[in-house]
Amino acid sequence: MSSKHKITAMNTAPSNSHVDFLPENKLLLNAVGEGIYGFDLNGNAVFINPAAERMTGWSAEELLGKNIHNCHHHSHADGSHYPQEECPIYNTLHDGIAREISHELFWRKDGSSFPVHYTSTPVYKANKLIGVVAIFRDISIQKQTEDSLRQALEQVQALSEKLASENDYLHTELESHTGDVNISGDSPLIQRLIQQIKLVANTNSTVLISGENGTGKELVARNIHKLSNRSDKPLVCVNCAAFSPTLLESELFGHEKGAYTGATARRKGRFELAHQGTLFLDEVAELSLEAQSKLLRVIQEQEFERVGSSTSIKVDIRLVTASHHDLLKRVEQGLFRMDLYYRLNVFPLHVPPLRERLSDIPTLVSHIVAGLNKKLGKKIKGVSKKGLSNLMSYAWPGNVRELQNILERQSILAQGHVLQIPTLAQQTDTPAAHTLLTLEQVEASHIRYCLKQLNWRISGPNGAASLLGLPASTLRSRMKKLNIRRPS
Repeated sequence: MSSKHKITAMNTAPSNSHVDFLPENKLLLNAVGEGIYGFDLNGNAVFINPAAERMTGWSAEELLGKNIHNCHHHSHADGSHYPQEECPIYNTLHDGIAREISHELFWRKDGSSFPVHYTSTPVYKANKLIGVVAIFRDISIQKQTEDSLRQALEQVQALSEKLASENDYLHTELESHTGDVNISGDSPLIQRLIQQIKLVANTNSTVLISGENGTGKELVARNIHKLSNRSDKPLVCVNCAAFSPTLLESELFGHEKGAYTGATARRKGRFELAHQGTLFLDEVAELSLEAQSKLLRVIQEQEFERVGSSTSIKVDIRLVTASHHDLLKRVEQGLFRMDLYYRLNVFPLHVPPLRERLSDIPTLVSHIVAGLNKKLGKKIKGVSKKGLSNLMSYAWPGNVRELQNILERQSILAQGHVLQIPTLAQQTDTPAAHTLLTLEQVEASHIRYCLKQLNWRISGPNGAASLLGLPASTLRSRMKKLNIRRPS
Protein backbone atom coordinates (compact mmCIF):
# COMPACT_ATOMS: atom_id res chain seq x y z
CA MET A 1 0.00 0.00 0.00
CA SER A 2 1.39 3.43 -0.94
CA SER A 3 2.16 6.07 1.67
CA LYS A 4 -0.65 8.31 0.39
CA HIS A 5 -3.20 5.67 1.45
CA LYS A 6 -1.82 4.90 4.90
CA ILE A 7 -0.26 6.55 7.94
CA THR A 8 2.82 5.03 9.54
CA ALA A 9 3.21 5.44 13.31
CA MET A 10 6.70 6.79 14.07
CA ASN A 11 6.74 6.13 17.84
CA THR A 12 6.65 2.90 19.75
CA ALA A 13 3.17 1.92 20.86
CA PRO A 14 2.91 0.10 24.19
CA SER A 15 0.31 -2.26 22.71
CA ASN A 16 -1.59 -3.01 19.50
CA SER A 17 -4.88 -1.97 21.05
CA HIS A 18 -4.46 1.76 20.52
CA VAL A 19 -2.81 4.37 18.33
CA ASP A 20 -0.19 6.67 19.86
CA PHE A 21 0.22 10.34 18.92
CA LEU A 22 3.46 12.22 19.62
CA PRO A 23 3.04 15.50 21.54
CA GLU A 24 4.17 17.58 18.53
CA ASN A 25 1.68 15.73 16.33
CA LYS A 26 -1.10 16.44 18.80
CA LEU A 27 -0.37 20.17 18.61
CA LEU A 28 -0.84 20.06 14.86
CA LEU A 29 -3.97 17.91 15.00
CA ASN A 30 -5.52 20.16 17.65
CA ALA A 31 -4.92 23.23 15.46
CA VAL A 32 -6.65 22.05 12.28
CA GLY A 33 -10.25 22.98 11.44
CA GLU A 34 -11.36 19.47 10.46
CA GLY A 35 -12.61 17.01 13.04
CA ILE A 36 -10.18 14.14 13.70
CA TYR A 37 -10.77 10.83 15.44
CA GLY A 38 -8.19 8.12 16.14
CA PHE A 39 -9.41 4.52 16.57
CA ASP A 40 -7.72 1.38 17.85
CA LEU A 41 -8.26 -2.04 16.29
CA ASN A 42 -11.37 -2.55 18.41
CA GLY A 43 -12.96 0.56 16.95
CA ASN A 44 -12.71 2.53 20.19
CA ALA A 45 -11.71 6.20 20.22
CA VAL A 46 -8.15 6.93 21.35
CA PHE A 47 -7.86 10.53 20.11
CA ILE A 48 -10.37 13.37 19.54
CA ASN A 49 -9.33 16.89 18.55
CA PRO A 50 -11.11 20.14 19.61
CA ALA A 51 -12.67 20.69 16.14
CA ALA A 52 -14.44 17.33 16.47
CA GLU A 53 -15.75 18.33 19.89
CA ARG A 54 -17.08 21.66 18.56
CA MET A 55 -18.84 20.09 15.56
CA THR A 56 -20.46 17.18 17.42
CA GLY A 57 -21.09 18.52 20.92
CA TRP A 58 -19.43 15.43 22.39
CA SER A 59 -16.41 16.08 24.62
CA ALA A 60 -13.31 13.95 24.34
CA GLU A 61 -13.82 12.64 27.89
CA GLU A 62 -17.28 11.33 26.93
CA LEU A 63 -16.05 9.41 23.87
CA LEU A 64 -12.50 8.22 24.56
CA GLY A 65 -12.41 4.44 24.86
CA LYS A 66 -15.91 4.11 23.39
CA ASN A 67 -17.33 2.94 20.07
CA ILE A 68 -18.05 6.22 18.27
CA HIS A 69 -20.20 4.65 15.54
CA ASN A 70 -22.96 4.15 18.08
CA CYS A 71 -22.94 7.90 18.81
CA HIS A 72 -22.42 9.48 15.40
CA HIS A 73 -23.23 6.93 12.75
CA HIS A 74 -26.15 5.02 14.22
CA SER A 75 -28.63 5.74 11.39
CA HIS A 76 -28.77 6.87 7.76
CA ALA A 77 -30.15 10.25 6.62
CA ASP A 78 -33.60 8.68 6.15
CA GLY A 79 -33.58 7.39 9.75
CA SER A 80 -32.97 3.74 8.89
CA HIS A 81 -30.56 1.72 11.06
CA TYR A 82 -26.86 1.86 10.11
CA PRO A 83 -25.16 -1.43 11.15
CA GLN A 84 -21.58 -1.03 12.34
CA GLU A 85 -20.36 -3.70 9.93
CA GLU A 86 -21.38 -1.42 7.04
CA CYS A 87 -19.49 1.60 8.37
CA PRO A 88 -16.58 2.58 6.04
CA ILE A 89 -14.44 3.61 9.03
CA TYR A 90 -14.75 0.26 10.69
CA ASN A 91 -14.30 -1.54 7.36
CA THR A 92 -10.91 0.16 7.05
CA LEU A 93 -9.99 -1.41 10.41
CA HIS A 94 -10.56 -4.84 8.90
CA ASP A 95 -9.12 -4.52 5.39
CA GLY A 96 -6.69 -1.60 5.68
CA ILE A 97 -8.19 0.16 2.64
CA ALA A 98 -8.56 3.96 2.77
CA ARG A 99 -12.00 5.35 1.97
CA GLU A 100 -13.53 8.75 1.15
CA ILE A 101 -17.25 9.38 1.77
CA SER A 102 -19.38 12.50 1.06
CA HIS A 103 -23.01 11.32 1.12
CA GLU A 104 -23.55 10.52 4.81
CA LEU A 105 -24.28 12.40 8.03
CA PHE A 106 -23.09 12.45 11.64
CA TRP A 107 -25.39 12.82 14.66
CA ARG A 108 -24.66 15.37 17.35
CA LYS A 109 -25.05 14.91 21.07
CA ASP A 110 -28.24 17.03 21.05
CA GLY A 111 -29.89 14.67 18.55
CA SER A 112 -29.43 16.89 15.48
CA SER A 113 -27.41 15.83 12.46
CA PHE A 114 -25.18 17.38 9.79
CA PRO A 115 -23.90 16.17 6.41
CA VAL A 116 -20.22 15.27 6.38
CA HIS A 117 -17.37 14.59 4.05
CA TYR A 118 -14.89 12.22 5.71
CA THR A 119 -11.94 9.96 5.04
CA SER A 120 -10.87 6.83 6.91
CA THR A 121 -7.15 6.16 6.64
CA PRO A 122 -5.33 3.09 8.05
CA VAL A 123 -2.43 3.62 10.50
CA TYR A 124 0.51 1.24 10.26
CA LYS A 125 3.44 0.52 12.55
CA ALA A 126 6.20 -1.74 11.29
CA ASN A 127 3.91 -2.61 8.35
CA LYS A 128 1.26 -3.79 10.78
CA LEU A 129 -2.18 -2.21 10.96
CA ILE A 130 -2.69 -0.72 14.42
CA GLY A 131 -5.66 1.63 13.91
CA VAL A 132 -7.51 4.17 11.78
CA VAL A 133 -7.65 7.95 11.60
CA ALA A 134 -10.95 9.53 10.47
CA ILE A 135 -10.91 13.16 9.30
CA PHE A 136 -14.28 14.87 8.72
CA ARG A 137 -15.76 18.28 8.00
CA ASP A 138 -19.27 19.75 8.11
CA ILE A 139 -20.58 20.34 4.55
CA SER A 140 -23.99 21.74 5.54
CA ILE A 141 -23.48 25.03 3.69
CA GLN A 142 -22.23 23.22 0.59
CA LYS A 143 -25.27 20.91 0.63
CA GLN A 144 -27.66 23.83 1.16
CA THR A 145 -26.07 25.66 -1.77
CA GLU A 146 -26.33 22.56 -3.97
CA ASP A 147 -29.98 22.03 -2.96
CA SER A 148 -30.82 25.68 -3.59
CA LEU A 149 -29.12 25.60 -6.96
CA ARG A 150 -30.90 22.37 -7.89
CA GLN A 151 -34.27 23.84 -6.91
CA ALA A 152 -33.52 27.03 -8.84
CA LEU A 153 -32.55 25.05 -11.93
CA GLU A 154 -35.73 22.99 -11.66
CA GLN A 155 -37.79 26.20 -11.41
CA VAL A 156 -35.97 27.73 -14.38
CA GLN A 157 -36.52 24.57 -16.40
CA ALA A 158 -40.21 24.52 -15.50
CA LEU A 159 -40.60 28.20 -16.42
CA SER A 160 -38.66 27.69 -19.65
CA GLU A 161 -40.92 24.81 -20.63
CA LYS A 162 -43.98 26.89 -19.77
CA LEU A 163 -42.72 29.89 -21.76
CA ALA A 164 -41.78 27.66 -24.69
CA SER A 165 -45.23 26.14 -24.67
CA GLU A 166 -46.91 29.55 -24.47
CA ASN A 167 -44.61 30.89 -27.18
CA ASP A 168 -45.45 27.97 -29.49
CA TYR A 169 -49.14 28.58 -28.87
CA LEU A 170 -48.77 32.30 -29.58
CA HIS A 171 -46.87 31.63 -32.82
CA THR A 172 -49.50 29.12 -33.91
CA GLU A 173 -52.30 31.57 -33.23
CA LEU A 174 -50.52 34.40 -35.05
CA GLU A 175 -49.70 32.21 -38.04
CA SER A 176 -53.30 31.02 -38.32
CA HIS A 177 -54.57 34.59 -38.33
CA THR A 178 -51.89 36.51 -40.20
CA GLY A 179 -49.63 34.26 -42.21
CA ASP A 180 -45.84 34.49 -42.08
CA VAL A 181 -43.39 37.38 -42.25
CA ASN A 182 -41.52 37.89 -45.52
CA ILE A 183 -38.17 38.63 -43.86
CA SER A 184 -35.19 36.36 -44.58
CA GLY A 185 -32.87 35.15 -41.84
CA ASP A 186 -32.49 32.64 -39.04
CA SER A 187 -30.18 34.61 -36.74
CA PRO A 188 -31.40 35.33 -33.19
CA LEU A 189 -31.55 39.07 -33.98
CA ILE A 190 -33.86 38.57 -36.97
CA GLN A 191 -35.98 35.95 -35.23
CA ARG A 192 -36.50 38.37 -32.33
CA LEU A 193 -37.46 41.13 -34.78
CA ILE A 194 -39.95 38.83 -36.53
CA GLN A 195 -41.47 37.87 -33.19
CA GLN A 196 -41.88 41.54 -32.24
CA ILE A 197 -43.48 42.33 -35.63
CA LYS A 198 -46.02 39.56 -35.11
CA LEU A 199 -46.78 40.73 -31.58
CA VAL A 200 -47.45 44.35 -32.54
CA ALA A 201 -49.04 43.82 -35.97
CA ASN A 202 -52.62 43.21 -34.82
CA THR A 203 -52.65 46.21 -32.50
CA ASN A 204 -53.20 49.85 -33.46
CA SER A 205 -50.09 50.98 -31.58
CA THR A 206 -47.74 53.44 -33.24
CA VAL A 207 -44.43 51.84 -34.22
CA LEU A 208 -41.05 53.56 -34.53
CA ILE A 209 -38.55 51.61 -36.65
CA SER A 210 -34.87 52.46 -36.26
CA GLY A 211 -31.91 51.16 -38.23
CA GLU A 212 -29.15 52.15 -40.62
CA ASN A 213 -29.81 52.94 -44.26
CA GLY A 214 -30.37 49.83 -46.34
CA THR A 215 -31.37 47.51 -43.48
CA GLY A 216 -34.95 47.06 -44.68
CA LYS A 217 -37.02 49.39 -42.49
CA GLU A 218 -39.71 49.75 -45.16
CA LEU A 219 -39.92 45.96 -45.48
CA VAL A 220 -40.60 45.79 -41.73
CA ALA A 221 -43.35 48.41 -42.10
CA ARG A 222 -44.94 46.49 -44.99
CA ASN A 223 -44.97 43.31 -42.93
CA ILE A 224 -46.57 45.09 -39.98
CA HIS A 225 -49.35 46.21 -42.33
CA LYS A 226 -49.59 42.83 -44.05
CA LEU A 227 -50.07 41.01 -40.73
CA SER A 228 -52.50 43.57 -39.29
CA ASN A 229 -56.29 43.63 -39.39
CA ARG A 230 -55.93 46.61 -41.78
CA SER A 231 -54.21 44.51 -44.46
CA ASP A 232 -57.22 44.84 -46.82
CA LYS A 233 -56.89 48.63 -46.60
CA PRO A 234 -54.17 50.78 -48.19
CA LEU A 235 -50.58 51.07 -47.00
CA VAL A 236 -49.43 54.58 -47.91
CA CYS A 237 -45.68 55.31 -47.81
CA VAL A 238 -44.04 58.73 -47.64
CA ASN A 239 -40.31 59.43 -47.68
CA CYS A 240 -40.11 62.62 -45.64
CA ALA A 241 -36.58 63.31 -46.93
CA ALA A 242 -37.76 63.46 -50.55
CA PHE A 243 -39.78 66.68 -50.25
CA SER A 244 -39.08 70.27 -49.28
CA PRO A 245 -40.86 71.39 -46.06
CA THR A 246 -43.59 73.20 -48.05
CA LEU A 247 -44.25 70.36 -50.46
CA LEU A 248 -44.10 67.74 -47.69
CA GLU A 249 -46.89 69.46 -45.75
CA SER A 250 -49.04 69.45 -48.87
CA GLU A 251 -48.06 65.86 -49.56
CA LEU A 252 -49.14 64.75 -46.10
CA PHE A 253 -52.27 66.83 -45.54
CA GLY A 254 -53.35 67.72 -49.07
CA HIS A 255 -54.29 71.23 -50.27
CA GLU A 256 -57.16 73.30 -51.52
CA LYS A 257 -57.24 74.91 -54.93
CA GLY A 258 -55.24 78.14 -54.84
CA ALA A 259 -53.62 77.35 -51.50
CA TYR A 260 -50.25 78.28 -53.01
CA THR A 261 -48.78 79.04 -56.41
CA GLY A 262 -49.20 75.98 -58.61
CA ALA A 263 -52.09 74.52 -56.59
CA THR A 264 -54.52 74.49 -59.48
CA ALA A 265 -56.86 71.87 -58.02
CA ARG A 266 -57.89 70.34 -54.69
CA ARG A 267 -55.72 67.39 -53.80
CA LYS A 268 -56.07 64.74 -51.13
CA GLY A 269 -53.03 64.20 -48.90
CA ARG A 270 -51.48 60.92 -47.78
CA PHE A 271 -53.40 60.98 -44.49
CA GLU A 272 -56.71 60.90 -46.34
CA LEU A 273 -55.47 58.20 -48.70
CA ALA A 274 -54.44 56.05 -45.71
CA HIS A 275 -57.87 56.30 -44.02
CA GLN A 276 -58.60 52.99 -42.21
CA GLY A 277 -55.23 51.72 -43.38
CA THR A 278 -51.58 52.31 -42.45
CA LEU A 279 -49.44 55.38 -43.06
CA PHE A 280 -45.68 54.79 -43.17
CA LEU A 281 -43.51 57.88 -42.71
CA ASP A 282 -39.93 57.02 -43.64
CA GLU A 283 -37.13 59.32 -42.41
CA VAL A 284 -39.55 61.06 -40.06
CA ALA A 285 -36.61 62.97 -38.55
CA GLU A 286 -36.57 65.14 -41.70
CA LEU A 287 -39.92 66.75 -40.87
CA SER A 288 -39.77 70.48 -40.20
CA LEU A 289 -40.73 71.64 -36.69
CA GLU A 290 -43.96 73.09 -38.14
CA ALA A 291 -44.85 69.81 -39.82
CA GLN A 292 -44.00 68.01 -36.58
CA SER A 293 -46.55 70.14 -34.72
CA LYS A 294 -49.26 69.27 -37.24
CA LEU A 295 -48.32 65.58 -37.14
CA LEU A 296 -48.58 65.65 -33.36
CA ARG A 297 -52.11 67.03 -33.60
CA VAL A 298 -53.14 64.33 -36.07
CA ILE A 299 -51.86 61.65 -33.72
CA GLN A 300 -53.64 63.19 -30.72
CA GLU A 301 -56.92 64.21 -32.36
CA GLN A 302 -57.03 61.94 -35.42
CA GLU A 303 -57.95 64.98 -37.51
CA PHE A 304 -56.24 67.63 -39.66
CA GLU A 305 -56.87 70.44 -42.17
CA ARG A 306 -55.73 70.58 -45.75
CA VAL A 307 -53.32 73.37 -46.62
CA GLY A 308 -55.45 76.45 -47.36
CA SER A 309 -58.52 75.09 -45.51
CA SER A 310 -59.97 75.57 -42.03
CA THR A 311 -62.21 72.52 -42.18
CA SER A 312 -61.12 69.55 -40.07
CA ILE A 313 -61.04 66.09 -41.63
CA LYS A 314 -61.35 63.03 -39.39
CA VAL A 315 -59.16 60.04 -40.19
CA ASP A 316 -58.58 56.57 -38.80
CA ILE A 317 -54.99 55.56 -39.47
CA ARG A 318 -52.34 53.30 -38.02
CA LEU A 319 -49.03 55.21 -38.01
CA VAL A 320 -45.66 53.54 -38.56
CA THR A 321 -42.54 55.71 -38.73
CA ALA A 322 -38.86 55.08 -39.38
CA SER A 323 -35.54 56.88 -39.23
CA HIS A 324 -31.85 56.11 -39.44
CA HIS A 325 -31.22 59.02 -37.08
CA ASP A 326 -31.14 58.76 -33.28
CA LEU A 327 -34.32 60.74 -32.61
CA LEU A 328 -33.52 61.22 -28.94
CA LYS A 329 -30.26 62.95 -29.88
CA ARG A 330 -32.17 65.16 -32.30
CA VAL A 331 -34.53 66.04 -29.45
CA GLU A 332 -31.51 67.09 -27.38
CA GLN A 333 -30.27 69.17 -30.34
CA GLY A 334 -33.63 70.94 -30.60
CA LEU A 335 -34.33 69.46 -34.05
CA PHE A 336 -37.20 67.20 -33.01
CA ARG A 337 -40.11 67.76 -30.64
CA MET A 338 -39.86 65.74 -27.44
CA ASP A 339 -43.65 65.30 -27.15
CA LEU A 340 -43.80 63.98 -30.71
CA TYR A 341 -40.89 61.62 -30.03
CA TYR A 342 -42.74 60.00 -27.14
CA ARG A 343 -45.91 59.76 -29.24
CA LEU A 344 -44.01 57.93 -31.98
CA ASN A 345 -41.90 55.73 -29.70
CA VAL A 346 -44.79 53.64 -28.36
CA PHE A 347 -43.40 50.37 -29.74
CA PRO A 348 -39.79 50.70 -30.94
CA LEU A 349 -38.34 48.18 -33.38
CA HIS A 350 -34.66 48.04 -34.29
CA VAL A 351 -33.56 46.50 -37.58
CA PRO A 352 -30.01 45.14 -37.10
CA PRO A 353 -27.29 45.97 -39.64
CA LEU A 354 -26.14 43.14 -41.88
CA ARG A 355 -22.68 43.02 -40.30
CA GLU A 356 -24.32 41.92 -37.03
CA ARG A 357 -26.09 38.98 -38.67
CA LEU A 358 -23.63 37.60 -41.21
CA SER A 359 -25.00 34.10 -40.64
CA ASP A 360 -28.16 35.22 -42.49
CA ILE A 361 -26.25 35.91 -45.73
CA PRO A 362 -26.72 32.42 -47.27
CA THR A 363 -30.50 32.69 -46.74
CA LEU A 364 -30.59 36.28 -48.02
CA VAL A 365 -28.56 35.34 -51.11
CA SER A 366 -30.95 32.49 -51.93
CA HIS A 367 -33.97 34.78 -51.57
CA ILE A 368 -32.46 37.67 -53.55
CA VAL A 369 -31.18 35.44 -56.37
CA ALA A 370 -34.64 33.87 -56.75
CA GLY A 371 -36.11 37.36 -57.18
CA LEU A 372 -33.39 38.41 -59.62
CA ASN A 373 -34.03 35.33 -61.77
CA LYS A 374 -37.61 36.51 -62.27
CA LYS A 375 -36.58 40.12 -62.83
CA LEU A 376 -33.71 39.43 -65.23
CA GLY A 377 -34.95 36.22 -66.84
CA LYS A 378 -31.89 34.35 -65.58
CA LYS A 379 -31.42 30.85 -64.19
CA ILE A 380 -28.83 31.54 -61.51
CA LYS A 381 -28.59 28.64 -59.07
CA GLY A 382 -26.60 30.43 -56.41
CA VAL A 383 -23.19 31.73 -55.39
CA SER A 384 -19.92 29.75 -55.38
CA LYS A 385 -18.43 28.66 -52.06
CA LYS A 386 -15.57 31.13 -52.44
CA GLY A 387 -18.00 33.87 -53.44
CA LEU A 388 -20.13 33.18 -50.37
CA SER A 389 -17.02 33.31 -48.22
CA ASN A 390 -16.18 36.73 -49.72
CA LEU A 391 -19.70 37.97 -48.99
CA MET A 392 -19.51 36.83 -45.37
CA SER A 393 -16.09 38.43 -44.89
CA TYR A 394 -17.35 41.89 -45.81
CA ALA A 395 -18.52 44.53 -43.30
CA TRP A 396 -21.55 45.72 -45.41
CA PRO A 397 -21.72 49.47 -44.77
CA GLY A 398 -24.67 49.58 -47.21
CA ASN A 399 -26.40 46.64 -45.52
CA VAL A 400 -28.94 44.46 -47.38
CA ARG A 401 -29.45 47.08 -50.10
CA GLU A 402 -25.74 46.89 -50.96
CA LEU A 403 -25.96 43.09 -51.02
CA GLN A 404 -28.90 43.30 -53.43
CA ASN A 405 -26.98 45.68 -55.70
CA ILE A 406 -23.87 43.46 -55.79
CA LEU A 407 -25.90 40.34 -56.56
CA GLU A 408 -27.87 42.10 -59.28
CA ARG A 409 -24.68 43.45 -60.88
CA GLN A 410 -23.03 40.03 -60.81
CA SER A 411 -26.20 38.39 -62.15
CA ILE A 412 -26.22 40.74 -65.13
CA LEU A 413 -22.55 39.96 -65.82
CA ALA A 414 -22.82 36.21 -65.17
CA GLN A 415 -22.30 33.82 -68.11
CA GLY A 416 -23.01 30.66 -66.15
CA HIS A 417 -25.45 29.52 -63.48
CA VAL A 418 -23.24 30.15 -60.45
CA LEU A 419 -22.21 33.65 -59.39
CA GLN A 420 -18.51 34.23 -58.73
CA ILE A 421 -18.28 37.08 -56.21
CA PRO A 422 -14.81 38.70 -56.03
CA THR A 423 -13.23 39.85 -52.79
CA LEU A 424 -14.99 43.02 -51.63
CA ALA A 425 -12.78 45.89 -50.49
CA GLN A 426 -13.32 46.87 -46.86
CA GLN A 427 -13.70 50.62 -46.40
CA THR A 428 -12.75 52.12 -43.07
CA ASP A 429 -11.37 55.44 -41.91
CA THR A 430 -10.28 54.25 -38.48
CA PRO A 431 -6.63 55.00 -37.59
CA ALA A 432 -6.19 51.39 -36.44
CA ALA A 433 -6.81 50.22 -39.97
CA HIS A 434 -3.60 51.93 -41.11
CA THR A 435 -1.40 50.52 -38.33
CA LEU A 436 1.33 48.18 -39.54
CA LEU A 437 0.63 44.68 -38.21
CA THR A 438 2.41 41.36 -38.44
CA LEU A 439 0.88 38.62 -40.57
CA GLU A 440 -0.07 36.67 -37.45
CA GLN A 441 -1.80 39.76 -35.97
CA VAL A 442 -3.80 40.25 -39.15
CA GLU A 443 -4.72 36.55 -39.22
CA ALA A 444 -5.74 36.54 -35.56
CA SER A 445 -7.81 39.70 -36.00
CA HIS A 446 -9.64 38.28 -39.01
CA ILE A 447 -10.34 34.94 -37.30
CA ARG A 448 -11.71 36.74 -34.22
CA TYR A 449 -13.90 38.92 -36.43
CA CYS A 450 -15.35 35.92 -38.28
CA LEU A 451 -15.95 33.98 -35.05
CA LYS A 452 -17.68 36.96 -33.44
CA GLN A 453 -19.97 37.48 -36.43
CA LEU A 454 -20.94 33.78 -36.39
CA ASN A 455 -21.47 33.65 -32.61
CA TRP A 456 -18.22 31.65 -32.23
CA ARG A 457 -19.58 28.71 -34.24
CA ILE A 458 -16.55 26.85 -35.64
CA SER A 459 -17.85 23.87 -37.60
CA GLY A 460 -20.86 23.26 -39.83
CA PRO A 461 -21.98 24.86 -43.10
CA ASN A 462 -22.47 28.25 -41.43
CA GLY A 463 -19.40 27.97 -39.18
CA ALA A 464 -16.25 30.05 -39.26
CA ALA A 465 -14.19 27.18 -40.67
CA SER A 466 -16.41 26.98 -43.76
CA LEU A 467 -16.32 30.76 -44.14
CA LEU A 468 -12.52 30.81 -43.96
CA GLY A 469 -12.18 27.81 -46.28
CA LEU A 470 -10.47 25.66 -43.62
CA PRO A 471 -11.18 22.28 -42.02
CA ALA A 472 -12.60 22.77 -38.52
CA SER A 473 -9.61 20.94 -37.00
CA THR A 474 -7.19 23.31 -38.77
CA LEU A 475 -9.08 26.36 -37.52
CA ARG A 476 -9.00 25.05 -33.95
CA SER A 477 -5.27 24.46 -34.30
CA ARG A 478 -4.74 28.03 -35.57
CA MET A 479 -6.88 29.40 -32.73
CA LYS A 480 -4.75 27.53 -30.19
CA LYS A 481 -1.52 28.78 -31.77
CA LEU A 482 -2.76 32.38 -31.94
CA ASN A 483 -4.19 32.18 -28.39
CA ILE A 484 -7.74 32.90 -29.54
CA ARG A 485 -10.34 32.02 -26.92
CA ARG A 486 -14.05 32.67 -26.74
CA PRO A 487 -14.77 35.44 -24.19
CA SER A 488 -16.32 34.10 -20.98
